Amino acid sequence: MISKAMTSLRIWAEMVKLSHSVFALPFALLAAFLAGRNIEGRGIPHLGQLGLVVVCMITARSVAMTFNRIVDAGIDARNPRTASRPLPAGQLSLTMGWIMLGISTFFFILGCLGFALVYGNYWPIVLSTPMLALLCGYSFTKRFTQWSHFYLGLSIALSPGAAWLAVHPASIGPTVGLLTIAVACWIAGFDIIYACQDIDIDRCEKLHSLPSRLGPSAALFIARIAHIIVVLALIGVGVTAQLGTLYFVGLVGAAIVLAIENAIVYPGNYSRVNLAFFTLNGVVSLMFAIAAIGDILLSRGPVP
Repeated sequence: MISKAMTSLRIWAEMVKLSHSVFALPFALLAAFLAGRNIEGRGIPHLGQLGLVVVCMITARSVAMTFNRIVDAGIDARNPRTASRPLPAGQLSLTMGWIMLGISTFFFILGCLGFALVYGNYWPIVLSTPMLALLCGYSFTKRFTQWSHFYLGLSIALSPGAAWLAVHPASIGPTVGLLTIAVACWIAGFDIIYACQDIDIDRCEKLHSLPSRLGPSAALFIARIAHIIVVLALIGVGVTAQLGTLYFVGLVGAAIVLAIENAIVYPGNYSRVNLAFFTLNGVVSLMFAIAAIGDILLSRGPVP
């Protein structure tokens, strides 16, 4: 029984791509460190706050991904690219999928409750249910709007603001808004690139995506515009938060990787989508966050 449970857990972890939490988690940690600059007498967030941010980020993403896999199991089964996923392939039962969804939800709520019990901050637990509803709502948007990529981007982009709210709600200002715009456009841009693989199946299933509705050329152009906005918004983050040289060096590096990501995928050739989607996006988020957090640690002070 234990062996079977562990096998199901391993299959589920692969299904929801737990390792890909690295995409948005660094931005949430960056927001936590920016907020922590305003904690009197410390200038950095408490270790417990960082731990709770990590727990909430990973479990919230797990809820959203598990729900998406459950809702899309039938579509995935008819798509040659996704037919081997655990649910359509029968490696993981639908019942087990719902169980894992419930467990992820429980630990997300518990993480949010931790901020109230330990730090007296009730915002995370108050907003926990609306946040999960927003994240899970993405699974239905592609059934009626071609702008579902930006819904996905915005829902994930709320994580930096949520982390800031959890660490120091009184200091929320323009920097949070700019960071939200940056993450929203970053996620939306690479989701558009990823969707280019499924143009034919999306049209067959009457699903809405920018590549299937506008064609790959127009869709990839929108992705590139979105990623230009990312760079501009992150410049704004650096200016409004009065960050230093290390931050902007990291930003230049991230901008170069984003340019490469957009250059290696073009209409008719999607063989490098996985490289752009998984590898380069992980590099962008980690590279940028390390530089930005390093800059914050080197020059502590409250965010204006």
